[in-house]
Amino acid sequence: MTATGGGMGDDFVAGFLDDYFAECEEHLAIVRRGLLALEDSIGEVSIDSAALEELFRSFHSLKGLSAMVEVRDAERLAHELESYLRALRDGELELTADALSALIDSTATLESVIEARRSAGTSPVVDSVVARLASLTAGARTKKAQSRSDAAADGEPAGASPTWRFTFVPSSALVDRGVKVDTIRTRLASVGRLVSVSPKVTSGGGIAFEFIVTGAIDTAALEAWRSDGLSWERLDADAALVVPAPMEAVPAPPPTAPENTILAPSHLVRVDLKRLDEVMRRVADLVVTRARLEETLARVEHAIPAQESRALQEHTLTFERQLRDLREDVMRVRLVRVDEIFRRMPFVARDVAREAGKDVRVVLTGQDTEIDKFLVERMMDPVLHVVRNAVSHGIESPERRIAAGKPAQGVVALSASTSGEMVALEIADDGAGIDTASVAEHARAVGARIPEGPLDARTLVDLICEPGFSTRREADRASGRGMGMSVVRTTVQELGGTLSVQTETGRGTRFIITLPLTLAITDALIATVSGHRFAVPQSSVQEVIEIDEATVRQLESNELVPYRGRSLPLLRLNRLFALRAERNSRLHAFVVGAGQDAVALGVDRILGQREIVVRTMSDALLKFEGISGATELGDGRVVLILDAAALARKARAGGRRQRIGGTA
Repeated sequence: MTATGGGMGDDFVAGFLDDYFAECEEHLAIVRRGLLALEDSIGEVSIDSAALEELFRSFHSLKGLSAMVEVRDAERLAHELESYLRALRDGELELTADALSALIDSTATLESVIEARRSAGTSPVVDSVVARLASLTAGARTKKAQSRSDAAADGEPAGASPTWRFTFVPSSALVDRGVKVDTIRTRLASVGRLVSVSPKVTSGGGIAFEFIVTGAIDTAALEAWRSDGLSWERLDADAALVVPAPMEAVPAPPPTAPENTILAPSHLVRVDLKRLDEVMRRVADLVVTRARLEETLARVEHAIPAQESRALQEHTLTFERQLRDLREDVMRVRLVRVDEIFRRMPFVARDVAREAGKDVRVVLTGQDTEIDKFLVERMMDPVLHVVRNAVSHGIESPERRIAAGKPAQGVVALSASTSGEMVALEIADDGAGIDTASVAEHARAVGARIPEGPLDARTLVDLICEPGFSTRREADRASGRGMGMSVVRTTVQELGGTLSVQTETGRGTRFIITLPLTLAITDALIATVSGHRFAVPQSSVQEVIEIDEATVRQLESNELVPYRGRSLPLLRLNRLFALRAERNSRLHAFVVGAGQDAVALGVDRILGQREIVVRTMSDALLKFEGISGATELGDGRVVLILDAAALARKARAGGRRQRIGGTA
């Protein structure tokens, strides 16, 4: 990148890149939402003006930002998109399906160009996309030129409104007062018609913004704005038709934000996720320190006078309450809307449907549901794969749907909801459903041992998520070779979640993913098994029950216990971990799972509830099925955290005779 504009060099541009990518991500999110809103306006005389204006502003901002850091292909694309939207806004064009398709494809290319700049990869060629957009606006330009010619022939003056050039020089003092570029843009749009906004680099290396505005403006009423870094001049009639002259040099403003912190519109501040991770680690250290303090006080309590002991207990409780509040505040800061995942899916579905010759509509609900940012990043690809499968495998062709008495257009519905400390993501389609008979036949053909008769939901999930399992003989762009669903389930399980499926022939399929809201710190129940302590995350426990040994019944190689008018499989953790059994007439159990998937995990006794710091095991040689991590309760001894969902699966797969084996 070469230096330009009065001393702007590589170092200067590099300082804006992090800000540039973050701002582009925000504007592209707005663009995706706006394009979906425009879909209902195809062929209509009246277009959603709010969505159109929002799109126009976002592309205009993307153009200016890309010009500032010299991402020229992104600047060209954004300029052409802005030009088309301006013609659409001015009523010079009608929105057609082909035009909306061009807008969506161009936006995808724009996103690819920006991502290529971020990753230092090869940028896609944009010439054909730019030409396609330019052809869309060519008719509008011809119509506009003809309109001006007709007006001149009728003796009407063309371009009679005066043109003004406003210059805004930002500074840290103005930012502190809430005066930013968006503030000035809004002000000027309220007094005239905003024609263009262009960032300028001053001779001192600073940044200023130039606004071209038309309209009869009373400048006397704007004098108070001079103290907000704004100046202006009126351009003559000829100057309004050419590119504005270069600005005079103005002093460079001081830096407006510290490193790694980006000022966002309104009252928001963007912070690097690594910094939030560090804050969460600090809070986790405090949780461990508080546990150690509690253990120490319990040991010396007998040696402290009663009055001082009560005071220490009060201080300890206050510390615990304040630390919990701090933990919850930090977790809330890490939470982002699940819309970060959902908003990409309509474009994914549209792309796959177009290739497969299908008509698919995506319905989103629960986008405001919040989830940890780390989980959003990990779940992006799994959700994308399930959506592609729903369109490729689930939704039938329009002809088959009509023959089956369905609407030609299929529906893929994504929803999110929270329940306690868990979030549920659902991806459903109204397609043909999974052919369970075909799945079972194929599974038996490749040697899988499955019971005769219809497949239950658990077995169906196990089969379709088996690595390499696929009923398709040939891979296509959406299907792959049967590895996708295996990766989906593995990712969900690594995050402490579960994957289930509901399907009905001819009616559709629903995948349900449940995940914990956050992974770093959680409440857990502490239990002992043969003298060893274990922690079970409270979010995975449905109920705690006490069992009389006399009520335990043997069924082949498994044990069953009575539970609410039915029976539950019992998985004794001492047998599963090959530990010495304690002789007790009664034992306790955690009920995990729901409905037919429920299992009772038997332990010797439950010590209580504690707030724990989750330390995951990253070494593949230390990973064991049924153990999700480790924690410390304050006495310096390591306590293993049980993966209740994995243990329940193990109980269903073979009961008490199975032993945990390494998954390395």
